[in-house]
Amino acid sequence: KAWEDILNINYWPIFDTAREIINILSAGQASSILKTLTAAAERIQEDGLLYEHDLTGHVFQRLIIDRKYLAAFYTLPESAALLARLSVSKMNGMDWKDAQAIGQLRIADFACGTGALLSAVYDQIANRYERTGGNPTKLHKSMMEEVLYGFDVLPYAAHLTASILSGKEPAMIYNQSRIYTIPYGRQKDETVKIGSLEFLDKPEQEVLFHTGDPAKRVGGKGEETIDIPKAKVTDNNLDLIIMNPPFTRNVTREGAYEGTFAAAFAAFGASDQDQRDMAKRMTILKQGTCYHASAGMASAFVALADKKLKPNGVLALVLPLSVANGSSWQKLRTLLAKDYDDVEVISLADAKCYHVAFSADTSMADCLIIARKKSAPSSSPASASATRFISLLQRPVNFAASGEIAKQLTAEKTKRQLEGGPFGGDEVFCGIKDGEKMGETISATVSKTKPAWNPVRIRDYSLPQTAYKLTQSQLWLPGEAKPLPLPVIDLGNIAKTGYYHLQIINGPPNDAPFKRTAPSDTSTYPALWSHNAKQETHLICEPDSQLLVKPGMETQAARIWKSAGHCHSTQDHTLTSQPLSVAFTKRKCIGGRAWVNINFDKKSWDYAFALWGNSILGLLLFWWHGNRQQPGRARITITSARTLPVLDFRALNEERIKHAKEIFDQFKDKHFLPAYLADKDPTREDLDRAVLCEWLGFDKSIYQAVRQLAAKWCAEPSVHGGKQRSQNAPLAV
Repeated sequence: KAWEDILNINYWPIFDTAREIINILSAGQASSILKTLTAAAERIQEDGLLYEHDLTGHVFQRLIIDRKYLAAFYTLPESAALLARLSVSKMNGMDWKDAQAIGQLRIADFACGTGALLSAVYDQIANRYERTGGNPTKLHKSMMEEVLYGFDVLPYAAHLTASILSGKEPAMIYNQSRIYTIPYGRQKDETVKIGSLEFLDKPEQEVLFHTGDPAKRVGGKGEETIDIPKAKVTDNNLDLIIMNPPFTRNVTREGAYEGTFAAAFAAFGASDQDQRDMAKRMTILKQGTCYHASAGMASAFVALADKKLKPNGVLALVLPLSVANGSSWQKLRTLLAKDYDDVEVISLADAKCYHVAFSADTSMADCLIIARKKSAPSSSPASASATRFISLLQRPVNFAASGEIAKQLTAEKTKRQLEGGPFGGDEVFCGIKDGEKMGETISATVSKTKPAWNPVRIRDYSLPQTAYKLTQSQLWLPGEAKPLPLPVIDLGNIAKTGYYHLQIINGPPNDAPFKRTAPSDTSTYPALWSHNAKQETHLICEPDSQLLVKPGMETQAARIWKSAGHCHSTQDHTLTSQPLSVAFTKRKCIGGRAWVNINFDKKSWDYAFALWGNSILGLLLFWWHGNRQQPGRARITITSARTLPVLDFRALNEERIKHAKEIFDQFKDKHFLPAYLADKDPTREDLDRAVLCEWLGFDKSIYQAVRQLAAKWCAEPSVHGGKQRSQNAPLAV
């Protein structure tokens, strides 16, 4: 009876679902279950947890059936508080004692989930108003009716958001809210909608129902509205946009998404045709934006945010760590470098890799991004802007820690620069100066033409400072007074890369000319396709597959086979198990899913590249250049392999190139340990000595400094991935 009364008001997605469940249970089952739930609800109420996101958010996440397609991860309250405080602090010129001015703010989350981020922003605004002597209760009506906009494709998410925000001042009555459920999927008129991203097309969109207005409550089955309302969000009008958007990539075809046409649009039982039509809709809406299919739906939400944010407005995001240097994210980084100031990127460098994300229930690293939109875009395409990078040693454990970190980051400017030499970053403390160290911060110049955010997820910023100097053809090691010249160049300037693996096998019909089978000593088309750590402990590796030509595709196969070679660079280096960054095969091979062919103009450079790529300097640059989203892994694509910094073999005379072959022969049968043990691996130690002293001509002090660099590198969480290092492993001298 109580639930029927509630449904006369609203909350259909919650209480109608509950009623349907109860109706299919027997009286005995219902009685037992309801007694258990009633007792739990009473305990929650007594403990004051009713409006805690840490409870509702975690429960909500576990109930999302289509979570793998939505890839929506709940933002932890402590993380939300940190992001909200830093973003609100960037709202320059705001008079926080003026309730009327606060009521004129417009703040939105286009993928609000359970409202953790909107709730955190509400708290920050209320706290600032209260510190000026105001009563935050007076803000509630305008906050709910005018200030806060929330959109989600899940009805119960929108209702939970509205419930949580209403609970800030439960005694205060408001007439409407701007929390909406937005249409998604096939509609009754046979068109398709793709949620909040429809705002890329038009500023006004129909919504399923309006959570704050009983006159527009959901009808008898909870699926139709009496009067369908519209939500209007005009361009260049929002003061703050804060989001943790879905991370799904529409191009995903593997793992849980195998057999799915368009993973980003496969939720809610969408048919293949629905998915195709929604993907076509996204193709129309993405024109002229920073969206990229390989980056995923998160990049589309950033494009939407940029369109709706006013000049001097603040953008606050939770994005996958691949945003830092993934080639598919370059348009987004260019957008921020061109049109935004005061950009900050915060990542986690937890020593044990227990927590690599600010979101819950994910092992994929993410980062927080806060930036202020310029009053006018920069007209100079070559100019660059300073970006601030913050690496925290652990995720904020509570609201006090979030507040202290935000306070210090807001109060103190970063002095140390990426370009300034290997001296580390500015330390971030929790509490008083010289209290508990919480991380380091550094500033770096990000160009518009070649933007990259490599200094993420780092505990010791002297490492990226050394790596950066290497990319500038300078070997400046920690502890050394000055840099030494060492020629470095992008790999694509001296070599050609092979084909993407889906162009070789498993591509669309009539596209990929090969099929892959077991290896054979007599195969015509051998391939080094996948990783096998146990068989990749020597510089020379054996092919693990053979390729067979599909009938009628002989010409295409011949074209691809021309890219075969002896030298192969890894695309996906699991540092905790795989020793090699570069593998050499005696026979010419095609690369594959894990390896890409590298073909130099001079074949003698194959040996030089194998030495360089597996030395600590080569490993450092691969790690620096790669995507470090997953613990203990560094990944590059074929596209990013072309910009991988490597030793410029053109600068070496013929005698040195010839000597590289001799050193290669010395090491080709030696056993290497996994890369994360590079500082304890006697073979890697000998290789570094041979490369630095015998081959490149540096003295013993440089070799010793490089070995110290190896220890620093192996201590990085993104290298060891939290894996225990064997006490019996041999130590480097």
